[in-house]
Amino acid sequence: MNDFVLMSAAHPVPVSPQRMAVLSTEAVDVLYRLGVADRIAGVSGFTVYPPEARHDKPKVSGFKTARLARIQSVQPDLVIGYSKVQRALLDECEAAGLPTLWFNHRHIEGIHAMVDTLGQCVGRTEQAHTLNQQLRAHVAQVQQAAARLPWRPRVYFEEWHTPLTCGIQWVSELITLAGGIDVMAERARRDPFSARAVTPDEVLAAQPQLVLGAWCGQRFDTAQVLARPGWAALNATVLEMPSSDLLAPGPVALERGLAQMLAAICRVVGTTPEALGYQGPLDWRAPAAAH
Repeated sequence: MNDFVLMSAAHPVPVSPQRMAVLSTEAVDVLYRLGVADRIAGVSGFTVYPPEARHDKPKVSGFKTARLARIQSVQPDLVIGYSKVQRALLDECEAAGLPTLWFNHRHIEGIHAMVDTLGQCVGRTEQAHTLNQQLRAHVAQVQQAAARLPWRPRVYFEEWHTPLTCGIQWVSELITLAGGIDVMAERARRDPFSARAVTPDEVLAAQPQLVLGAWCGQRFDTAQVLARPGWAALNATVLEMPSSDLLAPGPVALERGLAQMLAAICRVVGTTPEALGYQGPLDWRAPAAAH
């Protein structure tokens, strides 16, 4: 499947749309950074970045649910969404005569492609190119710091708990960039979500030294994780990660998410990002560890 798909065969995406209903937080963030916030007519209630979007823009949908009439009420000339979860909603918008743009990227290069596509869509190609250059520069800085780690810990990232589900591909890539070894790297590339399910025994057999969790829509419970049979004996560091910084495939994942991943790995190794020469935007909620 392509990283992004223009679904508007009957209703082509307009040139330089002026009233966009943007149903995914990462697209909202990109459009603000490209300087076209005034063209966003409505957002999802799950929008996190930039924070002002939650206050400035009408909320016209959730992430999984929405009413077509609510979206139509802001008179959009383009509806933008993400993932198979939202595809049925975009199909409904398309059937109602609304042009739609659908993204389904699952890896870091897809994030850059999304930025480029949105830049082309709103007539901000140079700004999109600059944004991607800035994101790549930050990734390179983290890689340089990670290369100075004395050793690379084995990492298990958990996105959900019933059943256990490992992180998606871009999160796996962030682990690698930050100097970790994703013990479920092969599983992370599978699609759909259910194909990323793992068993407790598989995790135990992989012997992670760092267990990271961001349960989508729910707090990651470190005590619950350690209470699983055999998991305390791993003697792994268990940390909650902020889902809003890691589970949305946009610029924030490559900035805050990657910086926090580096910080978590440094914590296990016994160093700090600063000691490795990292000088980037280390703005993260320092997670509390459990052993």
